[in-house]
Amino acid sequence: MSLSVKKITKILLPLILGGFLVWYSLSKISIETLVQYFKNAKYSWIALGLFFGILSHLSRAYRWKFLLEPMGYKPNFGNSTMAVLVAYLVNYAVPRAGEVSRAAVMTNYEKIPFEKGFGTIVAERMADLLMMLSIVAITLFVQFDFIYQLLTENFNPIKSGILLAGLVLFFVVFTRFVKKAQSGIGLKIKNFVVGLVEGLMSIFKMKHKWAFIFHTVFIWVMYVLMFWATIPAIEGLQVPLGGVLIGFIAGGFAIAATNGGIGLYPVAVAGALALFGIAEEPATAFGWIMWTAQTAMIIVFGGLAFLFLPIYNRNKKI
Repeated sequence: MSLSVKKITKILLPLILGGFLVWYSLSKISIETLVQYFKNAKYSWIALGLFFGILSHLSRAYRWKFLLEPMGYKPNFGNSTMAVLVAYLVNYAVPRAGEVSRAAVMTNYEKIPFEKGFGTIVAERMADLLMMLSIVAITLFVQFDFIYQLLTENFNPIKSGILLAGLVLFFVVFTRFVKKAQSGIGLKIKNFVVGLVEGLMSIFKMKHKWAFIFHTVFIWVMYVLMFWATIPAIEGLQVPLGGVLIGFIAGGFAIAATNGGIGLYPVAVAGALALFGIAEEPATAFGWIMWTAQTAMIIVFGGLAFLFLPIYNRNKKI
């Protein structure tokens, strides 16, 4: 398969999957009913959720300087913010291309070498991955009884034990394989894990590590608050803390799996909320409202950032 065909496939497959998931989601709720939910939504709560989302983007742009300053670069906060917004917008079109565009923007307007800018973005993603795993761990702790009951009610203990033993065995064999790997996919995985650990450790060695950690935690708290604040937009929708956390995690994985979570986000969120006895119709409607609000914010602010960047830097002398 040629390189161009691979690129086209990477772009088209998520879009095709997203289109199928849109159809699947809308098969669970009629368009007329969904439109009615949008008409009756309390947009003050949606606005509050978007406010938290904006704060997270500003914090992400500000956090970036803590990784760039040790290399001698002090980027303009306006350019950093617009680079972040453009990156989110590009990710909706081409998955993972946002990180490349973000580094390219800073190369163009701040003269930061692409490889250095991109390296700091990778380090950021490692910190974000750790935060996502932390939220999963917190959710497991907070909802341990619920998750345990769910597992015991739906899985045979003997089969679960065999599955667990199989997973442990696979992990041990796979770990040894990766450690001994000298080439191929095993070496790639080993290098990725080593880079992940080194990237995380470098955070604790930076000059302003506590400021970086604060902004990292703040960004993810804002993400969760954005999800939580949008729930009251639907009249009568009540979601417990566990539902908020599990719904947020499901939505987060949906966004990572497809272009901005298109189609999959409402399905994933509705499925998570269904675990807590929430009716499919309002849960699906909430998923669509939540996804639409996030997408609209990215399209509007990302589009404005893309257009305003050359104007903002027109008279800038570097």
